[in-house]
Amino acid sequence: MRLSLGVPLLAVALAAAALTAPTPADAAGDDHCARQERVRVPGAAHQRTACLADLTTTGLAGTPYTDMADQAGLAAAATRSPSSVPGVQVDGYFPDSSRFNTTHGWAHDAQFVIRLPDRWNGGLVVTGAPGTRKQYATDKAISDQVLAQGYAYASTDKGNNGVDFYRDGVRPGDAVAEWNTRTTQLARAARRAVAHRYGHAPRRTYMTGISNGGYLTRWQLENHPELYDGGVDWEGALWTAGGTGLFTTLPVTVARMHGTARDEDLHAAGFAPGSEFLWPYHEKAYWGVTQKIYRAEFDPAYDPACPGPSAGTTVERILAPCASDATYDYASRPASVHRAAARVALTGRIGRPLITLHGDLDALLPKAAHSDVYARMIDTRGRGPLHRYYTVQGGTHVDGLYDAHPDRLRPILPCYRSAFDTLTAWVERGVRPPADRTIGRPADGDVVNSCALDGAGAAAR
Repeated sequence: MRLSLGVPLLAVALAAAALTAPTPADAAGDDHCARQERVRVPGAAHQRTACLADLTTTGLAGTPYTDMADQAGLAAAATRSPSSVPGVQVDGYFPDSSRFNTTHGWAHDAQFVIRLPDRWNGGLVVTGAPGTRKQYATDKAISDQVLAQGYAYASTDKGNNGVDFYRDGVRPGDAVAEWNTRTTQLARAARRAVAHRYGHAPRRTYMTGISNGGYLTRWQLENHPELYDGGVDWEGALWTAGGTGLFTTLPVTVARMHGTARDEDLHAAGFAPGSEFLWPYHEKAYWGVTQKIYRAEFDPAYDPACPGPSAGTTVERILAPCASDATYDYASRPASVHRAAARVALTGRIGRPLITLHGDLDALLPKAAHSDVYARMIDTRGRGPLHRYYTVQGGTHVDGLYDAHPDRLRPILPCYRSAFDTLTAWVERGVRPPADRTIGRPADGDVVNSCALDGAGAAAR
């Protein structure tokens, strides 16, 4: 249900109270994993249900029910996580023809995980994997906290993953288009699975995600607002028919790697002055591989020999850039390439409340070329009242880099947790969130585990 300013305050308060108060697992009481035998995921080709004593990474680390390696780098080492959330976990996959995801030995894409806590607050949180990762990637960053708050949780591998994801599909853009289809499919199926487990559908459903998961959040709120009540977008990637986003920023990074671009050229493309200390790491780990595999997805005819049928068979080859990408010019490419990007393009026409977070030192998806542009798109569409945009001073694309630069960076995760609580208060109780602002990096305090969106050091814009 869309929150209307005309809804009586008493009705809003009653709805909020019904959602936030944890309810019994079923009418008979708080029996651990009650009704698990009834849980069915509509459309799944395979599912496996388990009754677990703890659905958080605290309890699942080292078990087949999560993958800590796939979460590497997304959270700072000192991040505190909740624990002791018993409930049901459903792992499975939807019918799909690609086989990049080998989790559980299934060698089958379109894998998902759904977690159903014993004590449920009536809500559901849906996400998709960031980057080229898989369904457990955001377990520590997102799943742990929302489960502890009583939400059911569902995550998808997006239908293809890994550095060779661009090989999926028939037409250029097919692989990324599938990301959106799989997220919609999971959201609908998870709502039904929740109803099987608890006896009724979720009262609130939220979409959220990091990086590519942030892109998914934007796309879902634009194209399927009927499925959600709101979303939090953490450094989402921007795709437009005009090529704004990755193809604006990454070719110049490859050119710099080949000695044909200067630091000033990266600044002109959107990389923030002051982020230079992060560039050597991104040069080795992100820039080259990201440009070549996404260019191969949307423009495979540009240089068919690189990356070719695979992004590489060794780490060195996988991460190496294609020399041809140093001169890649999206604007001059054929109309077919622009049509491929248009198939997955964002418009800014969100239909539900959205909070965006972006670090001012993001050296993979610089905010000037991604979230700044998207915020303007939302305003142009007249949807500004549904959007809040918070810049995290000292934030960068992956929180794990804080451990190498604690004097210069701050993790975004605690600000994300605050943003999620701010979104739910906005949707459920009509509490207006703070105005768009920069969240300052405090001189002291625990920046790894605390962040006040409207606290000291937050400058409104």
